[in-house]
Amino acid sequence: MNETQLTKLIDELEAGHTLTETQWIRLIEGQTEDVQAYAASKAVAVRERIYGRAVYTRGLIEFSNYCRNDCYYCGIRLSNRGAERYRLSEDEILDCAASGYELGFRTFVLQSGEDMYFTDDRMEHIIRRIKEDFNDCAVTLSIGERSRESYLRFREAGADRYLLRHETADESHYGTLHPKEMSYEHRMYCLKTLKETGYQVGCGFMVGSPGQSAATLAKDMKFIEELQPDMVGIGPFIPHHGTPFSGEPQGSVSQTLYLLSLLRLLKPNLLLPATTALGTIDPRGREKGILSGANVVMPNLSPTTVRKKYELYDNKICTGDEAAECRGCLEMRMKSIGYFTVTDRGDPKKE
Repeated sequence: MNETQLTKLIDELEAGHTLTETQWIRLIEGQTEDVQAYAASKAVAVRERIYGRAVYTRGLIEFSNYCRNDCYYCGIRLSNRGAERYRLSEDEILDCAASGYELGFRTFVLQSGEDMYFTDDRMEHIIRRIKEDFNDCAVTLSIGERSRESYLRFREAGADRYLLRHETADESHYGTLHPKEMSYEHRMYCLKTLKETGYQVGCGFMVGSPGQSAATLAKDMKFIEELQPDMVGIGPFIPHHGTPFSGEPQGSVSQTLYLLSLLRLLKPNLLLPATTALGTIDPRGREKGILSGANVVMPNLSPTTVRKKYELYDNKICTGDEAAECRGCLEMRMKSIGYFTVTDRGDPKKE
């Protein structure tokens, strides 16, 4: 396809038309600087129509880096004996939330590996305490695959949102990224269950993961179209030295930005983060993400004593900053490009 045909596909996407998988492949394969710039201009216009120039902030609390899984791309995988493991206590998690609340955060993202020390009872108690102490705040969970009963319990305790990256909507590709004990079918079941149980749901994938192609990315786009999530988190694949993928090339900043724009056009009211991974491989990656259609940033509220230990990939940024420094830095970065951070719950708006 030439650039004129590709921009016409972008126009169709903006107008709400459904693209076929083949059209998605052509659109992804056909990326050029001009096509990417065209997609970004359309995405920014759509995002500003719905959200203006506001950028939502989420306070990230990485409370455990223990994980029962052995994903081939992840630095906190079970088999990485070099990982220095930690768990925050319930009181430490509440302290992080309290300091975040004082800084103006009204959404807390509780993220961990799949650490079964945090049983349903423990998680339910933590959620209830946060909601009791900070009743005007949203609680987002990002703790992996659990049972339907668990998801229901957490929802009833007050959890509002759940992030579970699908990583790829191609079952064969999923098998190249995960050990055989992990099931693509179960990951999809979990995402659909989360939707059914009333959460605001987030999915997502790495850009440039080993074995990824335009065809697998097209499946991701069709899956997102089908699932209709409230949030989609994407960031470039960054290898970690303690994984089987340590020697693989990292993902591309430009492709990540292009896909952010296409996601905004696919579902205009998405909550779409400019991720830490993007900022890790490009000093202005998060700013570029916002200028491509993203509208969320996630400063880290975790204690500085554990920040370096939650190492999903190498060279992660902001590991030495206090919470106030993280928030202040991102606020200034957003101002530098004509945007402003807001501290409300940041729920999805209607199109």
